[in-house]
This record gives sequence, structure tokens and C-alpha cells, in this order.
Amino acid sequence: MNDTFIVSIATFFYFFAALTFFVAFVFQKRVLQITALVVATSGFCFETGAILCRWLLSHQQGIGHAPLSNLYESLVFFSWSVMLIFLVAWKRYGNNILGIIASFFAFILPAYASLSGRVTTEIQPLIPALQSNWLISHVISSFLAYACFALAFGTSVLYLIRVWGGQKSAALLGDSHVFDDISHRMTSIGFVLLTLGIITGAAWADSAWGRYWGWDPKETWSLITWMIYGAYLHARLIRGWRGTAMALISILGFLAVIFTYLGVNYILAGLHSYM
Repeated sequence: MNDTFIVSIATFFYFFAALTFFVAFVFQKRVLQITALVVATSGFCFETGAILCRWLLSHQQGIGHAPLSNLYESLVFFSWSVMLIFLVAWKRYGNNILGIIASFFAFILPAYASLSGRVTTEIQPLIPALQSNWLISHVISSFLAYACFALAFGTSVLYLIRVWGGQKSAALLGDSHVFDDISHRMTSIGFVLLTLGIITGAAWADSAWGRYWGWDPKETWSLITWMIYGAYLHARLIRGWRGTAMALISILGFLAVIFTYLGVNYILAGLHSYM
């Protein structure tokens, strides 16, 4: 059993977790909620096992690096990060809708990795620029930030649906302040992690290329993303903004995250295109 097969198992678990969370939300059954949580946690355990298995296999092949170096590995780790953040947040919120969002993201990322012809699943040697002790700290902090922003994005979309959808959406989705609160908390945590990711990335750039910042497309878009979420927190904490405006900024921020992560690789050539 190789790591890609284990990831496939985790992907199916996440799909059924999203489906079960949805059914639990519709019928408001506690037993379904618990079942969905168990399924989601099982998927997380399988995905954790897949990451560890791939790490071990890389050492057996004489390559020996953390599985965080190419697009396939980053998609799997992104998925794992989303589920980790969700499981930590579950103790506070215990929200079926948050479970749907997290399970959907955790499912769609490895599913894309499996179905896209542009994603190779082979374990590859590190290119010279990636041979650094900063690799693990930079990638982990960045993707945990992306995971927080993904959950903030999902709850922001639901907030807008709740507010703009009239009485039917109010009856279905309940209190809009819950979505606003989750989005704010996830954005606050994600901003700190993204800041750490940019700092460790700058240190890595200095060791790899002899400069802390070079306005590479990914560096530039990381800064743009950081500024958007910084504006979100400034508007909320200093200006006192709430609700719709915050949801729109959160959505804009996540679009910047996606472009930073995938768009730069596919559209703009740069030193970070290896991801």
C-alpha cells in the first residue's frame, strides 16, 4: 500500500464526511453529527498516515525530505491542514455547516491532485533552492494560514447567503453572527500564521538566493494577500466594521490566496514556479 492509495482512501472519507455533515445539518440529528465527525477524523488519520508514509518512502529512495516540495504534496498538506484547523475549532463551535465546508475543502484538494494531469505524484529530489532547513517551517505556517482562510472564506459566503437570502435563508442557516465570528477568528489566526510564513520565507530566500525579498511574483502576491487580510483586521478592530463588508474582504482575500498558490504557478513565471 503506497501513500497515494492511502490519500485516495482519505479523500473518500472526506467526501462521505461532507455528505454526512450535510444530512446532519438538514435533519438536525446528533447521531449523524457524531458519525460525520468520526468519518472526518478517520480521513484525517489516513491522510496523516499517507504523509508519514511518503516521508519514509523518500528516505528509502535516498531522497529523504519532508513531503512538502511539489504541487501534489502541497495539495495533500493543504487538505490535511484544513481538517486539522477544523478539528481544533470543533470544540468551540461544533457546527455542522463548518464541518461541510472543511470536509469539502479537504476532499476537493486531493481529488484535484488525483484528477489533474498537471500534477505528478512521483517523489522527486529537492531542487537546490528547496534544500534548506527553512522548508518545513515556511510551508507549514503558510498552509495552516491558507487553511484558516479557506474556512473564513466558506463562512463568509454563507454569511452573505444568510443576509441576502431573506426569510428562507434565515430559517435554514440560523444566526448570521456565528458565521461572522468564525470568519473573524479564522482570519485573525491565519494572518498571524501568514506573517510567520512570509518572515520564514524571507529568511529562506536570503539563504537560497542571497536576498530577503526580490519581488518575485509569488512574493509579490503573498504580500498582496497579507495586505488584504491586514486591511480586514484593521477595518474590524480599528474602524469597527462588521458583517457584509467583512465578508466581501474575506472572499477577496481568499481569491488572492488561490492566485498566490496556483495562479502564480500556472500564469506567471518566477523562482517559485516549482510548486
